Amino acid sequence: MRLIDSHAHLDRDEYGPELDAVIARARAAGLERIVCVGLWRKPGDFGSALELATRDPAFFAATVGIHPHEAVRVPEEDWQACEAAARDPRVVAVGETGLDFHYDLSPRDVQEGAFRRSVRLARAVEKPVIVHVREADAVCVNVLRTEGVPRAGGVIHCFTGDAAAARAYLDLGLFVSVAGIVTFKNAGAIREAIQLVPRDRLLVETDSPYLAPIPFRGKRNEPAHVVETARKIAELWGVPVEEVAEVTAENTRRLFRLY
Repeated sequence: MRLIDSHAHLDRDEYGPELDAVIARARAAGLERIVCVGLWRKPGDFGSALELATRDPAFFAATVGIHPHEAVRVPEEDWQACEAAARDPRVVAVGETGLDFHYDLSPRDVQEGAFRRSVRLARAVEKPVIVHVREADAVCVNVLRTEGVPRAGGVIHCFTGDAAAARAYLDLGLFVSVAGIVTFKNAGAIREAIQLVPRDRLLVETDSPYLAPIPFRGKRNEPAHVVETARKIAELWGVPVEEVAEVTAENTRRLFRLY
């Protein structure tokens, strides 16, 4: 089985000295690539996703972005650093960026301003945009419509919306990525929405170290667990899990140009 985890935060402190073992388990589970999402943490610090991509470019790809949670804290010089990093050929996408109206850790107008700036950056560097959206689908769709989705495309990562949201994002030409939430008992609405997504527009991810799927729920997540998400999609599609792995891996390669 050849899978790609399209969204993981392997540079988080939760892994520490266990990172090499986590990577080994991912390879053993059949993963062929991991997209490591690099995010602003504090002034001058975007984590080490790019270092991972440099260490093993055949297995890791890196992104760079500013999360809506942190948008209010980012100084202008770090925005400029983000824009410079986005032009690095080792960086395959801008993000994650977007809107989170559940936690509201940054004021909503600041989140929207940062989101718009990030979409413009993705357009300028001709790379896809990775979008985080929680309880903000209407505003998110409006931003993407008014700014214009980058020609390189984009993805709604860790989709948690309903069928109407899925249709709106698909109409914009975006990919939709599914995380371990789709395995949860109370995720019926998400499962229904996901069945609207054409097979050539769906990705799978872990969002590690967060959102571990059943049967690992409540534990630290890791890329090897993306297999469980693929199994749930296989159940929804009525196909072998190997087919889901093949299709979603090809979709991820196409979006992020991992050839």
